[in-house]
Amino acid sequence: MLRMSRPTILVPEKLSQEGLALLSPHFDITVTSLTPEELIAQIPSYHALIIRSETKVTAEVLLAAKNLKVVARAGVGVDNIDVPAATSRGVIVVNSPSGNIAAAAEHTIALLLATARNIGQADGGSKLGKWERSKLVGIEVGRKTLGIIGLGKVGIRVARMAKGLGMKVVAVDPFASPDMAKQEGVALAADLDAMLPVVDFLTIHTPLLATTMDLIGEKELRRMKPSARVLNVARGGVYNEEALLNALEQGWIGGAGLDVFTSEPPKQHSAAARLTSHPKVVATPHLGASTVEAQENVSLDVCNQVLAILQGGLPTSAVNAPIILPEEYGKLQPAVQLVEKMGKLYTQHFVGLRGGMLGGRKFELTYHGDLAGMPNTKPLYAALVKGLVADISDSHINIVNATLVAKEKGLVINETFNNDTKDLLYANLVTLRAYDSSHCSSEQIIEGFTSDQRGYISKLDRFSASFSPEGTLIVLHNYDQPGKIGGVGTVLGSHGVNIRFMQVASLDATMEMQNGKGNEALMILGVDGQMSAEVIDDLRKSEGVLNVSLVVL
Repeated sequence: MLRMSRPTILVPEKLSQEGLALLSPHFDITVTSLTPEELIAQIPSYHALIIRSETKVTAEVLLAAKNLKVVARAGVGVDNIDVPAATSRGVIVVNSPSGNIAAAAEHTIALLLATARNIGQADGGSKLGKWERSKLVGIEVGRKTLGIIGLGKVGIRVARMAKGLGMKVVAVDPFASPDMAKQEGVALAADLDAMLPVVDFLTIHTPLLATTMDLIGEKELRRMKPSARVLNVARGGVYNEEALLNALEQGWIGGAGLDVFTSEPPKQHSAAARLTSHPKVVATPHLGASTVEAQENVSLDVCNQVLAILQGGLPTSAVNAPIILPEEYGKLQPAVQLVEKMGKLYTQHFVGLRGGMLGGRKFELTYHGDLAGMPNTKPLYAALVKGLVADISDSHINIVNATLVAKEKGLVINETFNNDTKDLLYANLVTLRAYDSSHCSSEQIIEGFTSDQRGYISKLDRFSASFSPEGTLIVLHNYDQPGKIGGVGTVLGSHGVNIRFMQVASLDATMEMQNGKGNEALMILGVDGQMSAEVIDDLRKSEGVLNVSLVVL
């Protein structure tokens, strides 16, 4: 029964065992090849899906994925995943943007040299017993100009390698830092039209987006030198394949080195298929990331992220959510867990106790101290939404869909940042205020802080406290009079309920008030044992008890 309850992971493509070894102690993993129809049929029972480039995660797949929390792409590109559909379903999409940088850059240079020296034709001819030295005279790459579109992590690595070969490098990238480019010895061209006529080799290192689809077509290819070679180790589709085929046949350019295509493997008689067999093309079957080291790196990267997500943690490279930097992760993780429990505490204590509604209430989440200086608080916002609706919704709520869920549930949540550390008792303090804009006096407050990776509640409504929000809690509102602790202990003992800890929370100093029966107080008890309605009723009947709520965190 314990094994059946473990989260399940589907891996329909070959993945390095180093990554899977991280997951197997915690989850049940199925590694199997599937047709698109089989994937749709089987995906409903899985919590995570780890893929490479061949599996298509369509809107239909995501609609069928009732329990799916994460799709992990062991690589960079995610054009085989319907990211908007995943976002709408609350499914986190993660990738490994750095695991295969070196492999992709090296393969680009390999194709550059192969096209320059006619390696493909020479190898094929030699295997057929031909010796065609005079027909296969190549060119040297030293002192030639390499044009790069996209000066990101792969692009800059290619630039460094090309500089090492003695090449001149020019690039087009509207987001590239001029200072960084100058430091790397890369000249930035004004635009694509200015760069194309001067390059001897052209390589593209951009994702496949609407803006980069068919980025290089007939017009661009006609502007290039007749001797120029083009390279593609990015994504199939950034070059218009029909235009590229025509350019090779018409002599507008001299050759191409291609690793990726619009259909993989290329469909028979398609432009992609004709390119792979063209004498001026060196073609490889999507080998850009196919090194032992790269496969290990991306597998370890995405499997670590899947492990974190399925255990309630944060991803480091989410495509459809803010990226959490490693130095932010350590500070945010305990605060995320605390804020989620604050949301659950609010719903179970205030809403459940008073029969209220979440919708229509306004919430203010205020970060103090170190948390106020965090550049990314999206996970904290999502944690609050998840905690607030956990008992009334079965939605998979995370940093991807938290804002959408809050809107659907009628929750208005504002985040504020208090950088004033004067008189601040705790370095990582969070205040949750809930109020009805039409009744200012109905404000409810929960305050908490983190210390040594643990969360604590320091204020509950009008009462100062200091307890860890864990397990089953009884929150008992009573008049602070002698004998109350003993009376409560007697009631719980008669029902076989054991008390793990107990704390009396007194009125906040600014809210002390007297009445005929004495001061008010909260008694917070951590308990073990079966809690029934009868136990709560007996506690409510105790003398001096104003109300009781049961909270399970």
